[in-house]
Amino acid sequence: MNIRSFAATSATSPVALHAIIRRNPREDDVAIKILYCGVCHSDIHQARNEWHNTIYPVVPGHEIIGQVTAVGKNVTHYKPGDWVGVGCMVDSCQHCASCQDGLEQFCENVATFTYNGKDRHDGTITYGGYSESIVVSEKFVLRLPEKLDPKSAAPLLCAGITTYSPLRHWKIGKGHKVAVVGLGGLGHMALKFAKALGADVTLFTRSMSKAPEAIRLGADHVVLSSDADQMKAVTNHFDFILDTVPQQHDLNPYLATLKRDGTCVLVGLLEPVEPPMNSGLLVMGRKSLAGSLIGGIAETQEMLNFCAQHNITCDVEMINIQEINQAYTRMLKSDVKYRFAIDMKSIETENL
Repeated sequence: MNIRSFAATSATSPVALHAIIRRNPREDDVAIKILYCGVCHSDIHQARNEWHNTIYPVVPGHEIIGQVTAVGKNVTHYKPGDWVGVGCMVDSCQHCASCQDGLEQFCENVATFTYNGKDRHDGTITYGGYSESIVVSEKFVLRLPEKLDPKSAAPLLCAGITTYSPLRHWKIGKGHKVAVVGLGGLGHMALKFAKALGADVTLFTRSMSKAPEAIRLGADHVVLSSDADQMKAVTNHFDFILDTVPQQHDLNPYLATLKRDGTCVLVGLLEPVEPPMNSGLLVMGRKSLAGSLIGGIAETQEMLNFCAQHNITCDVEMINIQEINQAYTRMLKSDVKYRFAIDMKSIETENL
């Protein structure tokens, strides 16, 4: 049926009201009324075709919180009225080695992403959370713990799991010295998670004005990355660095601060490393430079439960869907603390 959404119809057009069709629920599907949707930097990349793979019209949004309205006859875990979430994926092949290991994000036949993907069953293009409702396979629906505020939980489904997953994979915990590069939507969640996991946490920043905020979010220390003396003082210091910066930047100063056998993980940068990395920094200390994506469905549910247990949510600024283009402009200026979340009730005022 036709429903309201906000879509980009070209790389240069604003995101605006657009009618889309949602399928009727299949036997294993869950139909969800979308109540809140986080705004991710990936939404801008896709709306503007910066990754050169956008299929227009594109309806962004992969940080979705809502309530179940209907279920297919084979659905057993959800019922109408349940509070649920949908993250970055809505399907995968389910049979490759990665899927069998619960790592659907690394599906060797490519996961079906929540928007700008192709449905594995009927070939239609997937549309995201800037819309009234969504229909998703039960296997890719997440249960929202009662203790979590649904407004600020939405960005956990991307910003949250993107930072939680590498911390868990590299088994970060008590006794580890962890550094986070960048204090944005990802970085502020990384500080919260690393602290909750028991690590000694440092923020690398280019502005010491961010120090009080970093401490509030869980940092034990703040290092000014442009200060040579401060950087020298933490040479060979960290077990683990989580680099959340989405633009090209010099990795070499950070690699120098890793201990022998330390690891720096990139979660924000999806383009060539520039300036070039000095591999000697890795070789001379058996250090590692790695990357990480989101988590699988089971790990994402684990993350939501962890957040409920430790009272962790994303710091959000609520907006109406009609403000989405202004929000994009502000995001590009880093003018948000730390994630926008859309009150999707606002779309009900729009007439198709």
